[in-house]
Amino acid sequence: MSWTQRGLGYEPPEIDTSVAHSARVYDYVLGGKDNYPPDREAAEQMLGGWPGLRNSMRQNRKFMHRAVRYLAAERGIRQFLDIGTGIPTAPNLHQIAQEVAPESRIVYVDNDPIVLAHAQARLNGSPEGRIAYVHADLRDSEKVLASPELRAVFEPDEPVALSIVAVLQLFTDDQEVHDLIKRYIQPLPPGSFLVLSTVTADANPQGVGAAVAASRAHGMPARDRTMAEVAALFDGLELIEPGVVLVHRWRPDQDVGVEVRDEDVSMCGGIAVKR
Repeated sequence: MSWTQRGLGYEPPEIDTSVAHSARVYDYVLGGKDNYPPDREAAEQMLGGWPGLRNSMRQNRKFMHRAVRYLAAERGIRQFLDIGTGIPTAPNLHQIAQEVAPESRIVYVDNDPIVLAHAQARLNGSPEGRIAYVHADLRDSEKVLASPELRAVFEPDEPVALSIVAVLQLFTDDQEVHDLIKRYIQPLPPGSFLVLSTVTADANPQGVGAAVAASRAHGMPARDRTMAEVAALFDGLELIEPGVVLVHRWRPDQDVGVEVRDEDVSMCGGIAVKR
């Protein structure tokens, strides 16, 4: 089964293409076509400040793939809640999870109307599994967790893998970020996991600083964090080895064949379990 159905009176939210949006900027940098001139302008300025941005975003996608495969194959997770899913870029999270376990159930969440429009058209899962989409902001934790879409897909007593990948750099207030993570994690059953990645300048302060400044100049809040600050976001959870690292160093595939330099990666992340 693919998407949960919406009522006949449902009207999709309006898409504002006059200003840059992080999901569409991300899409452009990864080579996608679902973006507009303000998104491309912002992305080019960010790339001009730091050409390594494109490689860093690709490494972040690969981290997400490895994380989902690990959780599905080695930890038996069958429920995935992906906050800030972005414009679909194959392979998507559900494709990774359902390749391992076709019965996997996925709920995607994003607040960009264009993500909703494309997601409904593209995200089709295995017959055994289910996929739903919730149009909401990360801040709307109660709305997300109580949504009929999520309730129709998830079993309430089964563990969930909550992924917040490449989103938290848009939130500049550390206390707000800590509170948001806690509001999502607390209702989840024991055995649930948090998958998290965000921007760090630890390996390349100058390049990442230029990209962050360009993002802010185009109206997109941005904040880089040290890896120690990111590790603190997992407080109360048990980090899985190797802990919080640059994303290309989290359990890398052995047959990659191409060495990635630390200074070319601006994303760090990790996975932790709720006991």
